[in-house]
Amino acid sequence: MTPRILVAGIGNIFLGDDAFGVEVAQKLLHMQWPERVRVADYGIRGFDLTYALMDGYDAAILIDAAPRGDAPGTLYVIEPDLHTLADPGDAAIETHGMNPMRVLAMVQSMGGAPKRVLVLGCEPSPWGDEEEQERMGLSEPVAAAVDEAVRMVVSLVDGIIKEHQAMAVLKGDRT
Repeated sequence: MTPRILVAGIGNIFLGDDAFGVEVAQKLLHMQWPERVRVADYGIRGFDLTYALMDGYDAAILIDAAPRGDAPGTLYVIEPDLHTLADPGDAAIETHGMNPMRVLAMVQSMGGAPKRVLVLGCEPSPWGDEEEQERMGLSEPVAAAVDEAVRMVVSLVDGIIKEHQAMAVLKGDRT
């Protein structure tokens, strides 16, 4: 059986490159997916993503801007260690904010246990002054990475499905 996979674009469209995940999700929403793959644009709706992650998915792919110090537009696939997440009670709950690691910690604190989470991150362009921070639209290098990110998500989903099928064969379940 095909695994249940959640592909979640996250970010704030009013904060420039922070909208990377939203832009990628918008492209992914126009593609055909296996019936057990759900693509959604969560924007800054952290609570909605928290509850979605508690819905028994076999895997989740979160798409977001991820500053790590490389050149703007650099793409990363990160598999966070879900055992080392901070306690979500350490910070105030943001009803209109989105911190993927805080969301994952909240899922765990509510009794959820995501089986596998991958983050497809994109290095944002450095922030300029306050006026530049609050702009709509991606910087040129981040916009140029969107199509490659779409290809990477397709590849990640295909890989998860193949891994799941291989494990089913090893267990003797050929459905």
